[in-house]
Amino acid sequence: MNLFYTPEINSSTYTLSKEESAHCVVVFRLKMGDEIHLTDGKGSLFKAVLIDNNPKACVVEIRETINEFEKRNFNLHIAMAPTKNIARVEWFIEKATEMGIDEFTFLLCDHSERMVIKTDRLNKIVTSAVKQSIKAYHPVIHGALKFKELIKKYNTFTGKKYLAYCHDDVSKRISLKDNYKRGEDALILIGPEGDFSKHEISLAIENGFKLITLGNSRLRTETAALAACHTINLINE
Repeated sequence: MNLFYTPEINSSTYTLSKEESAHCVVVFRLKMGDEIHLTDGKGSLFKAVLIDNNPKACVVEIRETINEFEKRNFNLHIAMAPTKNIARVEWFIEKATEMGIDEFTFLLCDHSERMVIKTDRLNKIVTSAVKQSIKAYHPVIHGALKFKELIKKYNTFTGKKYLAYCHDDVSKRISLKDNYKRGEDALILIGPEGDFSKHEISLAIENGFKLITLGNSRLRTETAALAACHTINLINE
């Protein structure tokens, strides 16, 4: 299945963007009459037929609409401290989108290695991963937010709130897989390589976050974030 991202689709005929038109005709070599699939990133999957194969402005005709295509009954939001090497952030964004995630936030912490992050390229990576994995929902990137601001913003969040922490005392560790239940919304905070500060941990606990572990190994930031994403999706299979 070839999937094209068409966020502004609103009629029975639609002209693909220049980039998507090139993919359609030049890369995939589709011809007039060929069937293609489109998504608006909001849950709709469209079955369409190519009626004009202009490589700069393809026109398609919608033949069938599937609403809420493979909609999940839970929401997963991961707030991760951006790594110094932006390539590692991009890797996580791509893989998490393929696995299944709804929201990203980049968390600015006391020990953060990177305090500025640009989301334009990251959104393009998400879009590519959406098409690759045949998804009808486009994850949202919220951008950077200071730790204290995020805690305040999600103070009334009704789902499960977790903070992944490398606690030295094994007896105080709570496993994510043993605490999370299928169908629950989840907000998971993943800290920088230097971990969260004691002040941040105390603030999170005071505001209803549970400290969790993702296993006995000490993971890199992006690996921990992906492990959390995989755990939630696996439980919900």
